Amino acid sequence: MVDWRETFSAGAAALGVPLDAGALDRFSSYLDALLEWNPRVNLTRITDPEQIAVKHFVDSLTCLRAAEFGPSARLADVGSGAGLPGVALAIARPDLRVTLIESSRRRCDFLRHVIRALGLDRVEVACLRAEDAGRQDYYRQSYDLAVSRAVARLAVLAEYCLPLVRVGGAFLAQKGREAETEVAEAAPALEALGGTVEASTRFELPGGAGERKIVVIRKVAPTPEAYPRRTGVPAKRPLGG
Repeated sequence: MVDWRETFSAGAAALGVPLDAGALDRFSSYLDALLEWNPRVNLTRITDPEQIAVKHFVDSLTCLRAAEFGPSARLADVGSGAGLPGVALAIARPDLRVTLIESSRRRCDFLRHVIRALGLDRVEVACLRAEDAGRQDYYRQSYDLAVSRAVARLAVLAEYCLPLVRVGGAFLAQKGREAETEVAEAAPALEALGGTVEASTRFELPGGAGERKIVVIRKVAPTPEAYPRRTGVPAKRPLGG
């Protein structure tokens, strides 16, 4: 039987992401924590270690191939949930300064536990809605990169994420097969928020686990003060919808 670590190491290597023994140990501890907390916090529907390694960990690391992550870049993971992709990226790239933005207090408790257990001292948790973060000076337009995975359609996600990104930075949306449709739908929102589509990169996960696409949106102009709108409005009334 193939150990999930072998599958994960091979998947990371295929992406050109080197993982030393310390990183692999942290991923192992992270997986253990996911499985331990999952019954009471509802972190993931996937509970097989090898599937977690591929569909969560390798999937998260595809971000490192889709865009340039500069040394000590400041990164916001919006709607972090179980810490994906933010915690995985912080393990693989410990120089990154990561903020995990998550509105569920129980999931925030889990994220804080993981940060302490793994010694991720450059990672912080912001337990608040993305709309609220985007209106606070500490978070607004102060990140080099924002990432988000399976949170909402792109027109909505852009209003959550682009207000957090500095001009010149980028927002990475991890999407599935409908990425092109969502990009077309989101065109008015991106224009209003100061973003433009720079690239869309396709990845095949190992073992036939599926196709992923990462849409890279470059921040080319400041986001107007009117955005993000108040909590709940972006999801109910997407820009341009």
